[in-house]
Amino acid sequence: MDKYEIIIYWSEDDKAFISEVPELPGCMAHGDTHETALANIRSVVELWIQTAKEFNDPIPELKGRRLVFA
Repeated sequence: MDKYEIIIYWSEDDKAFISEVPELPGCMAHGDTHETALANIRSVVELWIQTAKEFNDPIPELKGRRLVFA
């Protein structure tokens, strides 16, 4: 799997951990634990990239930098 940045946070509304990959639009997953959310997003990233390849959609390049919190 490529090394895209993953953000994981707790959603009080969903009562679950949400994981997102900002570089891949719409690439999100969830889980009851931090570990489950991480495992789920890894699967979703693979599916996201596989689907993009099937439809000849562009796959974003890795940015290689971390988010900055203000």
